[in-house]
Amino acid sequence: MGEFINHLSKYLKLVRAGKEVVITDRGKPVEQLTPIKPVAENEETAIARINALPWVQPGKGGKPKGSRKGVTLRGKGPTAAAMVLQDRE
Repeated sequence: MGEFINHLSKYLKLVRAGKEVVITDRGKPVEQLTPIKPVAENEETAIARINALPWVQPGKGGKPKGSRKGVTLRGKGPTAAAMVLQDRE
């Protein structure tokens, strides 16, 4: 494992080149680095894939249930809109 840490850039270079790297600890495999396969999909396909997951419940738009009205700012200072515009700069 120490060699992996000391030569990380070398192993990452191999992975970037498409090779798989198996990391061992005392001769036993403990981890495998593989190149990420690019996924070319459009937005509709990605949304459909995410919505197909059993733990995802798509929203219906609008305000979430149980949410309160907006937060009222108190005291002196810029308005919320001014702060947003300032943050965007």
